[in-house]
Amino acid sequence: MNVNSIVDELRSLGHEGTRRVLLNHGAHEPCLGVKISDLKKIQKRIKQDHQLVLRLYETGIYDAMYLAGLIADDARMTKSELRNWVERASGPLAGSTVAWVAAGSAHGFEVAREWIDSDKEFIAAAGWATLSGLVSIKQDSDLDLDELKRLLGRVQRTIHTAANLVRYQMNGFVIAVGGYVSPLTKSAKEAGEKIGIVSVDLGGTACRVPFAPEYIEKIEQRGAIGRKRKTAKC
Repeated sequence: MNVNSIVDELRSLGHEGTRRVLLNHGAHEPCLGVKISDLKKIQKRIKQDHQLVLRLYETGIYDAMYLAGLIADDARMTKSELRNWVERASGPLAGSTVAWVAAGSAHGFEVAREWIDSDKEFIAAAGWATLSGLVSIKQDSDLDLDELKRLLGRVQRTIHTAANLVRYQMNGFVIAVGGYVSPLTKSAKEAGEKIGIVSVDLGGTACRVPFAPEYIEKIEQRGAIGRKRKTAKC
């Protein structure tokens, strides 16, 4: 398949209602309003093609960019390509598509540490989301636990003065460390207690910001602490 035929298919699958919901959640124009379930059907049909992935993302169409992340061969992404992606991403793409692909790449930790220091809200948010993705898929033996503990301390000190979307992703990082990295579950819960309730403007949507210690405790109750995922992508 080529980019034009895929974009034509995406246009045919667009729904105005879905489009309005996506825009309300921060998606950028042009946005066609394709349901994620329909994107995943296309994902199953398309074989991985790195150049196709890059061209889909370059269209600037929200739905095509999201699809690019789903079908990307993360291991083939270069640091330059990841940096280009994060610069072009809107809020939802930065915290999902870009972060998922970065986490699955060979450059995840490097770009995540670079991005969390950015003055740009979307980029900093992508950095924290990438770190969340990394702890969800990497074995504890492949993680720098001391560094993760330092990052928990950084979140504790700075979350309430961080930009809106950065606060949301920082809170998610605390939950991810607590849920996926069993040696740091206690530290994450303690950090969450000290942080307290995190206030984020979610644009009038029905989304809520979870209280990290309570969320981690629910994971504990399911017996799922430390259970890793095969991929950061949803």
